[in-house]
Amino acid sequence: MAQEDVFKKIVSHCKEYGFVFPSSDIYDGLAAVYDYGQNGVELKNNIKEYWWKSMVLLHSNIVGIDAAIFMHPTVWKASGHVDAFNDPLIDNRDSKKRYRADNLIEDQIAKYDEKIEKEVAKAAKKFGDAFDEKKFRETNPRVLEHQKKRDALHARYTAAMQGPDLAELKQIILDENIVDPISGTKNWTDVRQFNLMFSTEVGSLSDATNKIYLRPETAQGIFVNYLNVQKTGRMKLPFGIAQIGKAFRNEIVARQFVFRMREFEQMEMQFFCKPGTEMQWFEYWKKHRLAWHEALGMGDENYRFHDHEKLAHYANAATDIEFRMPFGFKEVEGIHSRTDYDLSQHEKFSGHQIKYFDPETNESYTPYDVETSIGVDRMFLSVMCHSYTEEQLENGSRVVLRLPEPLAPVKCAVLPLVNKDGLPEKAQEIVNDLKFHFNTHIEAKDSIGKRYRRQDAIGTPFCVTVDGDTLKDNTVTLRYRDTMKQERVPVDQLRSIIEDRVSITSLLKKLI
Repeated sequence: MAQEDVFKKIVSHCKEYGFVFPSSDIYDGLAAVYDYGQNGVELKNNIKEYWWKSMVLLHSNIVGIDAAIFMHPTVWKASGHVDAFNDPLIDNRDSKKRYRADNLIEDQIAKYDEKIEKEVAKAAKKFGDAFDEKKFRETNPRVLEHQKKRDALHARYTAAMQGPDLAELKQIILDENIVDPISGTKNWTDVRQFNLMFSTEVGSLSDATNKIYLRPETAQGIFVNYLNVQKTGRMKLPFGIAQIGKAFRNEIVARQFVFRMREFEQMEMQFFCKPGTEMQWFEYWKKHRLAWHEALGMGDENYRFHDHEKLAHYANAATDIEFRMPFGFKEVEGIHSRTDYDLSQHEKFSGHQIKYFDPETNESYTPYDVETSIGVDRMFLSVMCHSYTEEQLENGSRVVLRLPEPLAPVKCAVLPLVNKDGLPEKAQEIVNDLKFHFNTHIEAKDSIGKRYRRQDAIGTPFCVTVDGDTLKDNTVTLRYRDTMKQERVPVDQLRSIIEDRVSITSLLKKLI
């Protein structure tokens, strides 16, 4: 099945089983805005809990804050967002659709990569165990031709983005014969820059309002609170400040479901350190953050680092952790060494001294900062994409979400075999005992087979079936989602069997 078709099935599955709904659905939705349903919000909250505890609980020198969405407008002048937070956009005159020029070119680069991988996969299938992939990549004429075109395009694109050179970006699109996916034509306008910040007004009278912005990132709320946290918490370098919160970007070209939205959620941590030590901490956080992802068991081969060739004006090092989505490797987290740029800018624009007095060296200086920033929605999507599985069974098929067990919305479903004879009451008794330890639901409608399939589809790791024997010997049938294995266990052992496997603690233990 084509990966594009798989992705469409995942999007449909998210709506059908209460994970994600189009916003304002009864009014035909609002482009690039989504609501999380009853199962989606549980999965999302579990992701946030895993991140928060991995930062604040496991690190004695990291604390959290929750900064406001609205901030003084000068904050965004100081950070550079007012003048430089732009995307290069291009329109197709025939379809009347607007696209990000950089995305069109990056997609073209990805097509060359796909052609190379198809050649490699075809050869691997042909030659089997005797296949030497390294030699094939170095000698096969078709692979070398695709690689040459890919490298030339990549070099040209990288150079054009340095300015950015908008005319060159358009010329690349024309030279690569990139067509509009809707009209199929190359009738492109010039490339223009578009600022991504939403603005609004504060004030009760139309002639006495002030223009402010919805924050396009959560990091600045940390930077402007650096002194407050450092002084009230008596923090010593190095230390970090973590935050989870909403951000807003006026994405003209929002796409790929919740991967790129206008309203999204970020989990960010700014780690302040002594100048000269930032690269040491940059490498530390690269390693630590990759381990956080890998602890979920979604396949180490599905992650890779992508170092930035064009650094932002505030950075001296930057890399992305990318995950293999159905539409290719895509960024889910960024790790950046931001130097002292942000604190220095806010010191300059606010007039307040933002320095750290180092008692060991008896000097004051502006700390350097290493940032880790992960999109909650992108992390949600990566988990859903990896977990969605269609399986053929002896007696039919099933769709199962093989979610990491601690992240599953429902950890255990208790199912009375029939909805009578005292079984529902016994099932509720079991739920009442377990629900204080992990999310446990009861379901009595439909046949037991249909209920198993429904729980598989929302990713519930464990199902407990209550039957007539339960009333006699206080044992139940425990079913495992991934293997469909069933075993008979005493009711009083359920918590000990399930709890450790589904707790966030089981993930955190892998990080220390």
